[in-house]
Amino acid sequence: MKKEVVAMLLAGGQGSRLYALTSHVAKPAVPFGGKYRIIDFPLSNCVNSGIDTVGVLTQYRPLELNSYIGNGQPWDLDRSDGGVHILPPYMREGDQGTWYKGTANAIYQNIGFLDLYDPEYVVILSGDHIYKMNYADMVDLHKKSGAACTISVLEVTMEEATRFGIMNVDENDRIYEFEEKPAQPKSNLASMGIYVFTWSKLRQYLIDDEADPASTNDFGKNIIPNMLAANEVMMAYRFHGYWKDVGTINSLWDANMDMLAPRNSIDLYDPDWPIYARTPVKPPHVTGPNAHISHSLVTGGSRVDGTVENSVLFHSVTVEEGASVQYSILMPGAVVRAGAQVSYAIVAEAAVIEAGAVVGSAPNDDPKWGIAVVASGVTVGEQAVVSPGAMVREAVKGGDRA
Repeated sequence: MKKEVVAMLLAGGQGSRLYALTSHVAKPAVPFGGKYRIIDFPLSNCVNSGIDTVGVLTQYRPLELNSYIGNGQPWDLDRSDGGVHILPPYMREGDQGTWYKGTANAIYQNIGFLDLYDPEYVVILSGDHIYKMNYADMVDLHKKSGAACTISVLEVTMEEATRFGIMNVDENDRIYEFEEKPAQPKSNLASMGIYVFTWSKLRQYLIDDEADPASTNDFGKNIIPNMLAANEVMMAYRFHGYWKDVGTINSLWDANMDMLAPRNSIDLYDPDWPIYARTPVKPPHVTGPNAHISHSLVTGGSRVDGTVENSVLFHSVTVEEGASVQYSILMPGAVVRAGAQVSYAIVAEAAVIEAGAVVGSAPNDDPKWGIAVVASGVTVGEQAVVSPGAMVREAVKGGDRA
């Protein structure tokens, strides 16, 4: 069952910066772009890159994510030789078992899985990025350079570089230094958290790292610096294209709005690089006689009788007559009753905005302004107000303000 390349997809993050949206699901399972979930993008990248063996490492609230991935059929990963494997933490003989303590520890705990396939190379991926990448090109660079590790990098502005792990490289793109969020960055090559390792090398570094009681068991903080200190060949793979870390409310909202501007976004209509998803079977969306829809994505099973502008509507959404939705994201099953106004907001799955309620507002000079968020299953009562930037986790009574 030897495989040349195996991908390991880190999908166990709590996503605490998404607040109310991840109270019931792991971050990679958060709906995105009208019909997808965040994890669809790295899974689709794997299949389109010719990688047919993927380990998905889950931890925080794994039930919905596990159910969504299932046997991997939507991504052509329902295979007897390889395919997709869900890899939660587990108890081993002689110990009490532990949660994944860090990104490196998560891979360490699954050395047995990787040894089963005995790969030449391991691709490490994150489950919370929106992008399209041919990992085969990155693996080819890794092979030709004889590297122990290749790290995908993206050029950012020097101002933005202070927020990233920065790779400093020579004229051949060999990495000679790594700086974590430097105050005075020397380059603008930001790590994307996508790695290709030669497995025989990485395996030993994981074992050594686990034996170090001072380690935080993290790739960026421990494994990468240790490999650099040992003078391993480490290469930068320059990525050119759309990439977004959707780990915050603002970045998730921005990325969804990007879907409405194809020239400045990811191309979802490219037949050579499709993004696959487990999509529920729904009837076509319906628009009523008084509906007004402009510059929006509306998915099957939705009914719009009100006004929808510059917004993303997932399946089974209802917008009643007289309701207004602007610059917002309505996730599956969300309901906006007659006369309600939703602006610059994210309304999560099965949430209900009752008649006359107001959720969010257009940007203003208030320093507290932000995207309003209503959590999954929450009801905002009639005539209630959800302030801009509010994170609503519990029901709001009619006439109240949150």
